[in-house]
Amino acid sequence: MSDPILIIDDDEGIRHALNLLLQAEGYMCLQANSPIEAKQLLKRHTISLVITDLNFTQDTTSAEEGLALIQQLRADDEQTPIIAITGWGSIEIAVKAMQLGANDFVQKPWENERLLNIIRTQLQLAKAKQRTQKLAIHNQLLQNELGFVSGLIAHSEQIKRVLATLSQVAKSDVSVLLTGENGTGKSLFARYLHDLSTRKDEQLISVNMGAVSENLFESEMFGHVKGAFTDAKSQRIGRFELADEGTLFLDEIANTPYSQQAKLLRVLEEKQFEKVGASKTQSVDVRLVSATNADLNHAVATGAFRKDLLYRINTVQIHIPPLRERVADILPLAHYFLQRAIEKYAAQGRVLTPEAQHALQHYQWPGNVRELGHLMERAHILAPSEHIDVDHLNLTPITNVQVKINEGQIDSKHLPTLSEIEQQTLAQRLAHFEGDAITAAQSLGLSRSTFYRRLNKPTK
Repeated sequence: MSDPILIIDDDEGIRHALNLLLQAEGYMCLQANSPIEAKQLLKRHTISLVITDLNFTQDTTSAEEGLALIQQLRADDEQTPIIAITGWGSIEIAVKAMQLGANDFVQKPWENERLLNIIRTQLQLAKAKQRTQKLAIHNQLLQNELGFVSGLIAHSEQIKRVLATLSQVAKSDVSVLLTGENGTGKSLFARYLHDLSTRKDEQLISVNMGAVSENLFESEMFGHVKGAFTDAKSQRIGRFELADEGTLFLDEIANTPYSQQAKLLRVLEEKQFEKVGASKTQSVDVRLVSATNADLNHAVATGAFRKDLLYRINTVQIHIPPLRERVADILPLAHYFLQRAIEKYAAQGRVLTPEAQHALQHYQWPGNVRELGHLMERAHILAPSEHIDVDHLNLTPITNVQVKINEGQIDSKHLPTLSEIEQQTLAQRLAHFEGDAITAAQSLGLSRSTFYRRLNKPTK
């Protein structure tokens, strides 16, 4: 059975007749004999539609109690369809009921087929409205997402192996943890996994956990009801509900506030949650994909991340290699981003000189694919002609020094300067800690701001 329907009527015979009719059509019914009992049930259960009488104990003809109930139900819940049903109907009462929030009006005795048609129509409209609302929120989330969007380019064996593993686990519902440095495209691989899964026709909802404040965590993830707190002017759908039957991608999951990790663990284990300000429990079915650039085992050891939550999210762990380890992808990606820039600015074509291509292939890419995308757009804008040379790439001189050191070609004529050695050390330390700038800075005895300032300082 599905689509729970709440029947509110003080006449037990009416409730019984409606219950028999609706159960025969596959609906699950709850019954209340008064507005007070109805409100108690609504706090404990998720209801798809309400059928309510308009006259209760106060009197039998004015409909005042029923109209007040409709008004309060609609104030508490903007979505659930309400059908008013009464034996003392009039055009004036019907209009008033609709003005206060009822979706339709039926007189007793009702015609079974007409009532069933109204119920089916209202349920379909409510579901369509909810889908539209979810889609609108999802589209807004997509518009607000930072980073790049690109096609998957996999010339390197490293990325081919990653794609093969993703393809293998996509058809299951196991939780997947993507690890790797900042800018490696973990969100793109999460999209790839979703598109190959059985949930591909549903939503992929992304959440940057580093951007979710501790105070708004529950509202953001689980939603809230109208009036739950001062600024709750209307009901909000949380990310778990938006991702129901689809995929939920939690990026930067290591940044989840420790105080909220137990709540996240609970919904992942029990597949249930409550909106802020609501007491009724909602069920949810999501496939979880998480990503981080941090060492979660180290975070567990230091007490910053729950061990049981780590076990819940890393059923399958896949490492996304940094760009410097997938050299075969550098030039194809560069050409891809360059073509995007050409299309974006409707400008004449640009080509990379052989020297520029060589420099790109031997750069260390601390910012990975994201850095390459930004660099190619900048080079397209700054190049004075159709040729993009090394000077237009604005790569730091450490690139060539590092290549010579790695290849054992350095000699006394090419000894690095102090500034270049510093840049090399900073880049290596950032790579060692997989892009975790805070930990890299601490390991060098620097503040994060000083670390970034020195990392971005031009060498001479």
